[in-house]
Amino acid sequence: MLRTETSLGCRILFERKAGMPLKDRWQYPTALLDTTMDQLRTLLAVHEAGTALGAARLLGREQSSVQKQLDTLNRNFGALCGEPLVVKRGRSQNVLFTATGESLAGLARGTLEDWLEGLHDSRRRLGSRLCVGSTRYTLGFLLNAVELVTGEFDRRGVELKVEHVRTRDLLERLDAKELDLVCGSVLTTAGHDSRLDGFEVMEWRRSGLSLVTNLDAEELPGPSVPVSELPRLPLAVSADGLIPGFLRGWFGARYRQELHIAAEIDTVQYGLELLSSGVLRGCVLVTEGIGDAVADGRIRAGAGLRTLELTDGVGPELEVLIGVFVRAGERTAQDSGHPLNVLWDALAGENARWRGVMRKKRPGR
Repeated sequence: MLRTETSLGCRILFERKAGMPLKDRWQYPTALLDTTMDQLRTLLAVHEAGTALGAARLLGREQSSVQKQLDTLNRNFGALCGEPLVVKRGRSQNVLFTATGESLAGLARGTLEDWLEGLHDSRRRLGSRLCVGSTRYTLGFLLNAVELVTGEFDRRGVELKVEHVRTRDLLERLDAKELDLVCGSVLTTAGHDSRLDGFEVMEWRRSGLSLVTNLDAEELPGPSVPVSELPRLPLAVSADGLIPGFLRGWFGARYRQELHIAAEIDTVQYGLELLSSGVLRGCVLVTEGIGDAVADGRIRAGAGLRTLELTDGVGPELEVLIGVFVRAGERTAQDSGHPLNVLWDALAGENARWRGVMRKKRPGR
């Protein structure tokens, strides 16, 4: 009986490991060649749901259809490998995946993911699909640029998909090829940051943090506050993202024990609403860009709040880098008419336009 560490071509691989030369490397078992990708998907659905009924609900099809495919896979690979993939148990109990079943479910997942990635790579290379992401506060820049290219993309049949991306996932999702371009921000250090070596960056702005507060000037004088003063202030702090990265850099891994954290927030918006409502008397740490928007009245949730400059005398020198990110080399590998370069150029124009607006509003900055 063959052991289950073998893969889809069980007997062929067994012969190879045993040192038996293959007469023809293009000859594969008929049962293997008859296996369809839809059957592999069904196997994965049963693996996830635990039953044929659960898999049918996941796939939106009849239970009998799922059971038929499962029976076919069991029969074919049972003959090839020496044991079925799944074994039925008692009523209302999940099926039991054998060692062979677990092994082949893993191979099925890899097969489908590899094919899907290959299709996406081809569409990306040919310029028929572009998947872009944005954090919440850079979405406006992205949408303005998207509006400029939508007509051309529609004429060319380019599928443009826009997704929300969290700051903490930005570089990872881009590196994993889940996204082709991202507008957003990352925490970095002044000067060279090796984490960015694998990416091309259109830098919009580098900045530190600001402090937005509803405390009056007697309680918290302005126009600036040193980082060393943070431990005495009631703070609304998010659990992840840029701000905790700054706090860890300034106060270490135990920053929560060093600071007076008066509220846990999921988003800056919620923190600003807490302050505006008066439910919390304290401060929210934000990027300088958001602090400027609060000061200029461009964020409704920040109405009536003050923005103070946060001066960093603690070290290390940390910065927020806001801009557009793509994988290194991908733009230069394509001509100027490729959708990735067309959108990049539109974003560069949007950046130039915004800088011009800000120079007129604040000629001294």
